[in-house]
Amino acid sequence: QVQLVESGGGLMQAGGSLRLSCAAAGRTKSSYTMGWFRQAPGKERGFVAAISRSGDSTSYADSVKGRFTISRDNAKNTVYLQIISLKPEDTAVYYCAASPRPFSSNAYYFASYYDYWGQGTQVTVSS
Repeated sequence: QVQLVESGGGLMQAGGSLRLSCAAAGRTKSSYTMGWFRQAPGKERGFVAAISRSGDSTSYADSVKGRFTISRDNAKNTVYLQIISLKPEDTAVYYCAASPRPFSSNAYYFASYYDYWGQGTQVTVSS
């Protein structure tokens, strides 16, 4: 089992930046492909970004390219999501997720690819 805990959300001003963190605990010796998803009010949970086990490969949803950066520190069992130029449409609950499957075939776009989920952190961006 892997437990994921997100942090770093809050109420932000448009144009600002923040960094979300996702700390993993439990069976972390087995490395995982990690992803970030978000769910805005009244919308389905959608893919934001993913990163391979080593951190060498990343992928982003088209809507966040250029503003979001996913990274990881395997020594700290932590994954990060840096967001710049915040927009009101970034308002959502942000979830991190872990998958024991390799970073391939674009399967990481889909929530079903991930076995473990955090409880989410709320990001609210005011204009």
